[in-house]
Amino acid sequence: MDDQIMWLAKLLLAHLATDFILQPGSWIESRKAKHFASVHLYLHCLLTAAVAGLMTGFSSWPVVAVIFVTHLLIDGWKSYQKETVSYFLVDQALHLTVIFACWLAVFFDLAAIKTMVLQANTKPHWVLVTAFVFVTQPAGILIGQLTRKWRAQIPDGDSLGNAGKWIGVIERVFILALVIHHQYASVGLLLTAKSLLRFNEPNRQEVKTEYLLIGTLISFGLAVLTGFVAARIAGL
Repeated sequence: MDDQIMWLAKLLLAHLATDFILQPGSWIESRKAKHFASVHLYLHCLLTAAVAGLMTGFSSWPVVAVIFVTHLLIDGWKSYQKETVSYFLVDQALHLTVIFACWLAVFFDLAAIKTMVLQANTKPHWVLVTAFVFVTQPAGILIGQLTRKWRAQIPDGDSLGNAGKWIGVIERVFILALVIHHQYASVGLLLTAKSLLRFNEPNRQEVKTEYLLIGTLISFGLAVLTGFVAARIAGL
């Protein structure tokens, strides 16, 4: 059971790393402009499949092939769509569905899955690594998509978003660590401290206040939820 969970965690980690951290912005722009004719689209999918293979020890070549082909089709399809939250979420949902389908195809065992859900008794290392990677740039991109409507109404919205990116990463890492160690009171103190610092400013625009508040709540919520899930799966 430990091997199964670690195998899934490694596939998820490979996806997070290649789709959010190791993919340059120029590759994304090339894909949007040239679609399936973009060389960078194929490079990205090759990198995604290769990292997935390396993480799992190339134990299943069909899985690597499936990840490459489906990633190519999904990202190629998305390149024709508008940059909206809905399409972003659909894109990620499709990628995650493929990963879980590959996992089920390799390890499907109903009794083992039931035991995993009920007991969640597994070595935490890969689960925790995947959780911490998720709350950094991947979660930041998701939050940026979800708050785009409010950021677009602020004159300096892009610079404001960029300035808060690293603050958000650091706070989510801290929150995740606190939740994993069941230090919930400290999470509340951190939220209170940030609220005092960011919202106790005179003459703040109402839309900027809404943007900061919504972004903060989503950021904290994602970190707390990730901490609960990771702690449950890792048996902490």
